[in-house]
Amino acid sequence: MEQTLALSLSHATEIGAIEAARAAGYGDKNGADQAAVTAIRDSFNKIDFSGKIVIGEGERDEAPMLYIGEKVGTGKGKEVDIAIDPLENTNATATLGPRAIAVLAASEKGGLFHAPDMYMEKLIVPPRAAGKVNLDDPVKTTLKTLATVLKRDVDDLTITILDRSRNEETIAKVREAGARVKLIMDGDLFPGVATCMRGTGVHAVMGIGAAPEGVMTAAALRCIKGEMQARFWPKNKGEEDRLKKMRGKLNKIYTHKELASGKNIIFCATGVTNGDILKGIRFFGDGARTHSLVMTNQSNKIRFIDTTHVFDRKTVEYHI
Repeated sequence: MEQTLALSLSHATEIGAIEAARAAGYGDKNGADQAAVTAIRDSFNKIDFSGKIVIGEGERDEAPMLYIGEKVGTGKGKEVDIAIDPLENTNATATLGPRAIAVLAASEKGGLFHAPDMYMEKLIVPPRAAGKVNLDDPVKTTLKTLATVLKRDVDDLTITILDRSRNEETIAKVREAGARVKLIMDGDLFPGVATCMRGTGVHAVMGIGAAPEGVMTAAALRCIKGEMQARFWPKNKGEEDRLKKMRGKLNKIYTHKELASGKNIIFCATGVTNGDILKGIRFFGDGARTHSLVMTNQSNKIRFIDTTHVFDRKTVEYHI
């Protein structure tokens, strides 16, 4: 995919993040989400491509959100599948908490797994551990492997896990093995990316989280060379049937290369509130600054883009 498309898509997440940030801190997570959706949809529809939402807010013919199957773009140019979370971590946005982002992944038609809206068991590790771990290994074994390849003791490892009752057993096993656990209230997508960046203090992500976000994480790992293994975790027979309908396999361990199999992958994320990797939106009198991460699997570059958006060109004062 052309670098110009990556930059155009990153502009969409920037605009979505700005509008979500305007609504942040008022306790209205749905209002912030809706603001991001409207801004991103408008931005998409100015881009010369034939986009289709394959992971979004649901399979509805008409919806206020970016829904699965929705066509976006001008209709000119390449067919592109898009997985998007206009506002990941809506609770943090509502309370001005950390790590809220606007995020998307894109690929050529058919390049992203059409994951149903259900849970997924995940193991995400940095590049040096790729090919050396297995989702079915005991937690203790996985941690020993990580410690060996990262050249540190197990008690120096920090494992990020969603703070949910479904993950209580995994949390207990990690602590029993001697590693630290960083519990997060929402949003396991970007912590998965953080495993592949030194200095973030995240050495792996474990536990059960959302499957759609898992596909976007997989797309990021295609660009940044980490490894993800995942297995769908349906809660009931209805979800099992839905998984089969969407051609998913119940007990199969999927890799990031299967969840994001496209030849050309784009990943874009813009901070809404401050996080470990991305800064949140910084407003000033005449504009705002955004901080974004843009990656493609065809490039060896990871771009952090700091952009000043000018709202009133007559009176603007640039702020550092």
